[in-house]
Amino acid sequence: MSEQRNLFINTTRTIELGSASWQLAQESGLTDRSVVHYPSSRLRDQNGHVFMNMCSCSYLGLEIDERLVQRAARYVLDCGTVNLPTSRIRIRLRELDELEDALSSHFDCQAFTATSCSAGIVASLPLLAAGIFTNGVRPYLIFDKHAHFALNQVKAICGDETQVTTCAHNDVQLIEDACKRHRQVAYVADGAYSMGGSAPIEQLLILQEKYGLFLYFDDSHSLSAYGKKGEGVVRMLMPELNSRTILVYSLAKAFAANGGAIFMSRQASYLKEFRRFGGPMSYSQYLNPAAIGAAMASLEIHRSAELATLQRRLADNIALFDQLVPTEHTGTPSPIRIVPMASPHMAVKVSEAVFQQGYYTSAVFFPIVARNKSGLRVMLRADMAEKDVRSFCSIIAQQIQQCDGELACQAEVRP
Repeated sequence: MSEQRNLFINTTRTIELGSASWQLAQESGLTDRSVVHYPSSRLRDQNGHVFMNMCSCSYLGLEIDERLVQRAARYVLDCGTVNLPTSRIRIRLRELDELEDALSSHFDCQAFTATSCSAGIVASLPLLAAGIFTNGVRPYLIFDKHAHFALNQVKAICGDETQVTTCAHNDVQLIEDACKRHRQVAYVADGAYSMGGSAPIEQLLILQEKYGLFLYFDDSHSLSAYGKKGEGVVRMLMPELNSRTILVYSLAKAFAANGGAIFMSRQASYLKEFRRFGGPMSYSQYLNPAAIGAAMASLEIHRSAELATLQRRLADNIALFDQLVPTEHTGTPSPIRIVPMASPHMAVKVSEAVFQQGYYTSAVFFPIVARNKSGLRVMLRADMAEKDVRSFCSIIAQQIQQCDGELACQAEVRP
């Protein structure tokens, strides 16, 4: 009897479909850039080419802030080590407890950290599938079609624990229908999506209140960038984190440190089980002193009036970009925009031309986006000067117009 395979993910097919576009990007010089930081928020690559990175996740522009760099270095020196290679549940550096206590206090939750957001997902999502977070009831587990790869890569593990399905993007009606048919439903999605847009959080909270829907969000792309405390788009609508919601984050984006975080309700009954049986929470390494120090410095900025100033600068740059280059997500608070292209080839060609003129923006194609959704991924930041945003938008418009003209000419000469 043959075994069923690829019920949740098909890596071989993904490589078959995506390799040609990645090869084109590499041949065009859009991958494998080795860089050093350069003045005026720029980078210099191995060929001496100076450019501004227009696809950085550091939305507040804090990744090279000297306060974070100095604190990271000091923590390594004060701890006298770059790592304590022991399971965190057995022995850990005191500084890790201090960071998690500080995160818990600032964001009003029970915060745990991990070496990455992916590790935090591996630690928590299988336990959700097993019913550990839902009073022993294995939930009918729904993944949003646009959920990040970090979530999707755990689907097979979850599918070994419970029934797993995928819904169309932001399909609230399907989720409600599932809640009517199943004793317990859990929904897995991004809060703010890596390709722009966000989850219908208000509608989902209504379903949670009505049916006990369990919500699991990766809200990495909005942490720090939004909210009075930098709490992100989900927590802006959920001031009190309840025990039927789990949030995971990257601390390496707008938060500007490193590693990942898992936020749970302080009142949750499953905290002990998570610490003991959450995979990387017991068997893996934890944040090193440099990452801990940088996170503590970032938290100080989050506690100050400077956070609101940085968020306003980010919002101004988003609004300016929207004015100059309208896209599907124009007017939304997300700092991410996708400028659509007719094909992967066009996306790579335009990205290459823009890079040559001093701005790097990533060409996106399958499997980063759907096969018919090629484009340029642009990520706005607080530290971008207005003149750079205007110059970048002007160059993009020129290159798109030129490409469109070339495509029209090619169509005319075809027999």
